[in-house]
Amino acid sequence: MEIAEDSYSRRFGGEHVSRCDVLHVGQDAPPGAIIADITSVESGLESDAYDCIILTQTLLVIYDLAAALTTLKRILRPGGVILASVPGISQISRYDYDRWGDFWRFTDLGVRRLFEDFFSPTNVSVQTFGNVLTSVSFLHGIVTEELTEEELAHIDPDYQLLIAIRAVKNLV
Repeated sequence: MEIAEDSYSRRFGGEHVSRCDVLHVGQDAPPGAIIADITSVESGLESDAYDCIILTQTLLVIYDLAAALTTLKRILRPGGVILASVPGISQISRYDYDRWGDFWRFTDLGVRRLFEDFFSPTNVSVQTFGNVLTSVSFLHGIVTEELTEEELAHIDPDYQLLIAIRAVKNLV
């Protein structure tokens, strides 16, 4: 399952992906998308249904993070994985702010504790990306193609531009 569109599943999963459902909250949903609110107990989403959930830059627009992670864990199969990313340093997403809200910016410590509340600590890994140059460049609208590989590769834990999370649901 992927949120809003299936571009990462198609791009990185290729022929290894036999099915990819797209989940959307409703507004501007693509054809065939599952319309559901992952913060609702009554979401209608099937339990233990997904091997992988791709959740890129989504948690910042969900106010009730605990409810969302409860649903995501429930619909993930045992042994399944959530691949998520959240913003650290970032401007407001006006598109999201005007439609459903833009509530959060994160740190690696914050997302680790958040995900460990729902998944076993040994099943959660967090990695940060960014440095002062990439953060300032991002805020100025400078695209990655304007920076060198070396500038992009340097990671400074005090300038967390992007935070990636991998969480695996226990088998039992």
